[in-house]
Amino acid sequence: MVDDVDAMAAQAVRFGSEGHMSGTGAGTGTEIDAVVFDVLGTLVDEPAGLRAGMRELAPSLNEFGVERLLSLWQRHIEREQRRVLDGDRPYLPSDVLDLEAARVVADAAGVDDPAAVAALALSARRLPPWHDTVAGLARIAERFPLIGLSNASRTALLGINAHAGLRWHQALSAEDARTYKPDPAVYQLAVTVSGLPPERLLMVAAHAWDLRGAQGLGLRTAYVARPVGDPPTASDRFDLHADDLTGLADQLAHV
Repeated sequence: MVDDVDAMAAQAVRFGSEGHMSGTGAGTGTEIDAVVFDVLGTLVDEPAGLRAGMRELAPSLNEFGVERLLSLWQRHIEREQRRVLDGDRPYLPSDVLDLEAARVVADAAGVDDPAAVAALALSARRLPPWHDTVAGLARIAERFPLIGLSNASRTALLGINAHAGLRWHQALSAEDARTYKPDPAVYQLAVTVSGLPPERLLMVAAHAWDLRGAQGLGLRTAYVARPVGDPPTASDRFDLHADDLTGLADQLAHV
């Protein structure tokens, strides 16, 4: 973890009433005292890591075959997380869902080796960071405490952080809330651990659905564009928009 959290907590950014960043003298603005980051898709390229695992599972696959298997994996995870959120299935951590998805993919690829299936499931922890992630986090951490907030399990999040070189002041897993984002209970984890009102936290994600969930609990929001993200719709109103993490760091630095 990065040190001197209390010192950085003294720094703040203020947002004006129109949702744009302004100087610290803005009369109706809201101070931001900590930054909360989504991990999967926002800071790491999840599809790239999964594709690598699928190529190891079935080296003869062509690009089309890999993309077909990736789609099977993603649909399984999305469906099963939704079932948990809808109360149709008891909570299970992401490790379990990853292993289920790996079995679905292995069956489709004609692979029945349990060791190969287990290795594929673990590829969900070997996700490369985006080119700007490590440097961008370091820059933002010079001014704010950083909190990672992920749907990945505690164990998976440890592996993802280590593989991608992600450094936090605190890393939180949805496993602690026994549900998945966008359930408000997951965002509440960041509010609780920070000891701050929700409006003093800035949630950063490449997924509009994630930011909407954070908004529902009162967090401020920053959308960062990624190739694998869920872009905002015309009706979304997020406080900040950035083309990448470097751009977000620039915006947070010039206040």
